[in-house]
Amino acid sequence: MLGRAILSVYEKLRVHFYMQIFSRFEHREATLTMVEAFSMECIMALNRPTVAQFAKMMDISAPNAAYRVNSLIKKGYIKKEQSRDDQRIFYLVPSDKYMDYYKINNEYLMKIVHRCKERFSPADYEKLTEMLHVISDELMPELDMKQFKD
Repeated sequence: MLGRAILSVYEKLRVHFYMQIFSRFEHREATLTMVEAFSMECIMALNRPTVAQFAKMMDISAPNAAYRVNSLIKKGYIKKEQSRDDQRIFYLVPSDKYMDYYKINNEYLMKIVHRCKERFSPADYEKLTEMLHVISDELMPELDMKQFKD
């Protein structure tokens, strides 16, 4: 039962996001491939990774990661920012162009949060929040982003 409920929420979030993305394609050229979209989601999850950290997370070679990153830079979805502490290090940062896509999903999530606040008692809302943090922080250790940044 719980597995189906989690899967249902996950699928609905994904479908909503893709519906919004595809509707935008009617008004402009679709330049982000699915592999690039997945790459961008990983770059966002890592929060300013280096190319090496991105390669580690995706379990791909450094040259393959560099190729994907360069393609995303050429299309204007990410930029490289030089470290202030170590001039040899560059971080991958989503551009405003990508953040426009990202906002679509975030706006819908905020709508769901608002609906949860209206639907659930304050105690249930807090318990749901706590349970989701436990799932994310404790029950999904394979996706602890810190392991990819070491």
